[in-house]
Amino acid sequence: MKDQTQIREISCQGRTIEYELTRKKVKNINLRIKPEGKVCVSASRAVSVRYLDEFVASKQEFIFQALDKFEARKKEVIPPKVEVSREVIQATFEEISREIYPLFQPYGVKYPQIKIRKMTSRWGSCHYNKGTIILNTRLIEAPRESIEYVILHEFAHFIHPNHSRQFYGLVESLMPDWKVRKAGLEHIYL
Repeated sequence: MKDQTQIREISCQGRTIEYELTRKKVKNINLRIKPEGKVCVSASRAVSVRYLDEFVASKQEFIFQALDKFEARKKEVIPPKVEVSREVIQATFEEISREIYPLFQPYGVKYPQIKIRKMTSRWGSCHYNKGTIILNTRLIEAPRESIEYVILHEFAHFIHPNHSRQFYGLVESLMPDWKVRKAGLEHIYL
C-alpha cells in the first residue's frame, strides 16, 4: 500500500503547529523538523489522528524552539560568498591536517593523502584502507576551529573506523571542546 500524506494543524500556547502526517509502515511515531521549518510526522495507519495530535502537542516546546531558530536564521544577514580557489582550499586543509597529525603519530597513523571535492551530505570521509581523507570544499566556509574538528574526526577513523563509544572517547580526549567546534558547522547548509 502506498504512503498517504495529509496536512494537519493543532493549536498550542496561542500558536498553530501545522504538520505533514505521512502514514507508512513504521513501528514508531517519527517527528522531524526540516531545515526550512517544515514539521513532519510519520506513523502507522493504526495510530489515531487524535493520538498523533496529542503527540505533536506534547512536543510543542521542542517544535517551537526549532521553528523559532529556523525563523531567526532566515533573518540573519548572510555575507556574500567569496569564491575561493581549489588551490587555496587544498592548501588550507593541508596546513590544518599537518597541525592535527602529530596527535595521531603515537597511534602509528601514517600521514594520509588529503583530497577535496564537493559533497552533498557530509563534511568529510576517511578511507582508512586507502590512507585517504576527503574533505568537502564547502568546509572552507566554516570557522577554523570547526575545520580542525572535522579533520581530527576523520583522522580518528584511522584508529576506530566507526562511530563507536571508543571513537568518540578518542575524539573527546584529543579535542575536549569538539561539540562546540562541531556546532560551528550548523550555519552552513550542505
